[in-house]
Amino acid sequence: MAEPESITSPAPAIMPRIIALLSSLLQRVAEANDIAAGRFADDRWNNSVFHGLTRPAISVRCYLERIFRYANCSPSCFVVAYIYLDRFAQRQPLFPITSFNVHRLLITSVLVSAKFMDDM
Repeated sequence: MAEPESITSPAPAIMPRIIALLSSLLQRVAEANDIAAGRFADDRWNNSVFHGLTRPAISVRCYLERIFRYANCSPSCFVVAYIYLDRFAQRQPLFPITSFNVHRLLITSVLVSAKFMDDM
């Protein structure tokens, strides 16, 4: 029988480096946009269905690890998902990636990239 620790946290050797890199990038972007959003009291940025009422309790890194573990996506899906998020951020400057929407945008971009990359 496996130990509970091995079920809840994957071994570092199994988890691709792209997960750590992507989570670090997205965390920094979300934090920077949170700070910028605090400076503008005039509701300059739009909220959408992706914008949560509260910040999720799970970190971006844990969320990405969870997606990797259970979604059976290839590591290349995560690269393409980041490209989608980057393009989205460039084309929608009034809808920044913040800690209130990063998880929802992330799962959506991973789903779309998995459909594009892994489905046959």
